[in-house]
Amino acid sequence: MDVNGVGWITAIIIGGLAGWLAEMVMKSNTGIFMNIIMGIVGAVVLNAILRALSIEPFGVGWFAYLITGFVGACLLIFVGRLVRR
Repeated sequence: MDVNGVGWITAIIIGGLAGWLAEMVMKSNTGIFMNIIMGIVGAVVLNAILRALSIEPFGVGWFAYLITGFVGACLLIFVGRLVRR
């Protein structure tokens, strides 16, 4: 089964990288497990938002998954900060 054109193991690895990049850019302090979760969930959430707005997602493949996961994880960090305040 594929996730956005990549396999599950690849999705976990790329999700972790996307979450780590988002952590660095947003200056968040989360661990490796949360980075993986944020990267994967961020990609899924952003794809759902784009499709709901009738916008074509960034494409298929590992690079598109990385970009989508990164932007989605940044959005999750931003929303999380709003909720905590």
